[in-house]
Amino acid sequence: MSIASRERTTVPLATDGPWTVDLPPEGGIGAQVRGLDPRRVDATLAARLLELVYEHKLVVFRDVSLAAPDYIEFARRFGTPQIYFQPNYHHPQHPEIFVSSNVLENGVKVGVAGTGRYWHTDYQFFDDPLPLTMLQPIRLPRTRRETMYIDMQRMWRTLPAELRAKLADRKAVHEAKWRYKIQPTDIDKSITEILAEFGRETPPVRHPSVLRHPVSARELLYVSEGFTVGLDGCGYEEGKAVLAAVFEFRHRPEHVHVHTWNEGDVLLWDNRQLMHRAGDTAKGEQSTSWRIGIYDGLPFYTNRPDGARPAAPPVIPGHGHPSSC
Repeated sequence: MSIASRERTTVPLATDGPWTVDLPPEGGIGAQVRGLDPRRVDATLAARLLELVYEHKLVVFRDVSLAAPDYIEFARRFGTPQIYFQPNYHHPQHPEIFVSSNVLENGVKVGVAGTGRYWHTDYQFFDDPLPLTMLQPIRLPRTRRETMYIDMQRMWRTLPAELRAKLADRKAVHEAKWRYKIQPTDIDKSITEILAEFGRETPPVRHPSVLRHPVSARELLYVSEGFTVGLDGCGYEEGKAVLAAVFEFRHRPEHVHVHTWNEGDVLLWDNRQLMHRAGDTAKGEQSTSWRIGIYDGLPFYTNRPDGARPAAPPVIPGHGHPSSC
């Protein structure tokens, strides 16, 4: 039975308003909030909504349409909006908004097209990853209009024992440069120059392969196809083989939750608990979305797992440790 066909439970979201929330079926992700005016969300209601995010990992606000200033203020109810480190992704008037778009605005390119079409979690390649992501579509394509998610609590719980043993108490290495998108300022530079410059701006970082959530204490698998390039304490080829086996298991269709976008949807999710991947846009169709990253004031994780190995240098091609995974 698909997630969409299972029965949801509808409960009041608050006692002093018309809002309701449809809870996901047991074992599913994604609560749906209806009847909410984001402009009227106060601190008390925002805290309740955050509880839903931490518990159900993803919240879908239905029938919401927000202009940029109201959208930023709604995000601010949940924490501090991020300003992305690369300005070419910024909304021209509101740098808090990260624009993914293949549409020219008055003949001018705004944002970057085709972002996030690989499994990842936002800002995984920095020392302080991004806890929450809010996303609002501005133009939806006519055909495929989806974002996919994988529940990383479930993945750690169901991962085969031999792979769990390879990852437990081990740090993973994450790096952004292989996902860099060429900018006009890169003209006349070689690929090696571009990668070296971006690599200096975003050097490899290490995080535990298994995180502990700061609110629920859930254990969460934290490696991704998009940014994870190695495992500490493993040789390069051996680490790649372990990661490939993890990704092969994790990306099976039965593990993927698909959100099909409707007009008026705004999504808010917890990057600690979910990996996500943008769907492809059919050739010739327009697509624009506004993303706001949010720091919720909590640590991204509360432990580097008990008994973890001492930190080791990142494993990179040609410089791997001879030790075994």
